[in-house]
Amino acid sequence: MTTYATISAKVRAGQRITAEDALFLFESHDLLGIGELAALANERKNGAHVFFNVNRHINPTNVCVNRCAFCAFSRTAGEDGSYTLTLDEICRRALEAEKEGATEVHIVGGLHPDLNFEFYEETLRAIRLTAPGLHIKAFTAVEIEYFSRISGLTVEKVLQRLISAGLGSMPGGGAEILVEEVRRKICPEKISGGHWLEIIRLAHLAGLKTNATMLYGHVETTADRVSHMEMLRNLQDETGGFQAFIPLAFQTENSDLNLDIKGTSGLDDLKTLAIARIFLDNFDHIKAYWIMLGEKIAQVSLAFGVNDLDGTVIEEKIGHDAGAQSPQSQTKEGIIRLIRKAGKIPVERDTLYHPMRSY
Repeated sequence: MTTYATISAKVRAGQRITAEDALFLFESHDLLGIGELAALANERKNGAHVFFNVNRHINPTNVCVNRCAFCAFSRTAGEDGSYTLTLDEICRRALEAEKEGATEVHIVGGLHPDLNFEFYEETLRAIRLTAPGLHIKAFTAVEIEYFSRISGLTVEKVLQRLISAGLGSMPGGGAEILVEEVRRKICPEKISGGHWLEIIRLAHLAGLKTNATMLYGHVETTADRVSHMEMLRNLQDETGGFQAFIPLAFQTENSDLNLDIKGTSGLDDLKTLAIARIFLDNFDHIKAYWIMLGEKIAQVSLAFGVNDLDGTVIEEKIGHDAGAQSPQSQTKEGIIRLIRKAGKIPVERDTLYHPMRSY
């Protein structure tokens, strides 16, 4: 029989908990007890260190053929608010980031109907030439599948060509909830959860590190969240290619999802992050994406198993178009202050989690 005591004993002994255990924790009201177990699991992996990096987001276009109902970022070509950056504009942003001390540029965007695969290759080459000090983390599994479709190339070949052009790693977007029943409700236009996992598996086999996300707080159940994390844990057992897990709190304000959705609460956010830390025992890092959580919940989450706050970000669009109330960027000093006030040690890292400086 699953009880808090049996789960606690497993965590304290360094044993893996089951999906049933994780579901029990979601149904529990003992937030502080869950947080204590998550803090213990995190301390074993990361001590008191909390990572961040100096990075910049660049979203080349918001024009997208998918137009998922939950997404407030995407537009149709010619629609008010639609945009597509030129290569020069992308490179200018990358150069600005490098001059400001960034070590990473994070690139994701819409699936533009009029841009060919070569445009994305050229984007990577141009950034590498303009700002050679930047690591390029770019393109979700959804984008990779789209590149394969418009180019007629296999996913493996697409990945090889992007790596040759300068791709260094991939973000974890597009996962949403991997359970098919949920995907059919929120993003039927997107690739299936199984296809997302397969593309990420191929990326890992090609030598790319990736992250993994989970968009929660819409129509999914807590059982769906556990199933999502279990799929990720199984793939991590196979490839070891995931770096961080990033739960993304759904922003309700500007969504076209015509369902009765209340969004998340701070309690739900903290519980989800903590259970992720306990359940995903083969992930080194759990990230609180302060853009969607807000700075205060992100700071409190550092006592609930979280060991990464993402970075300075700069000009974030996707979360803010959806209604995020956080600032669009954060200074390095601001992030260091958030971490220190939580009683943790700030560690500036590069994209691949090599420590650069401890504060």
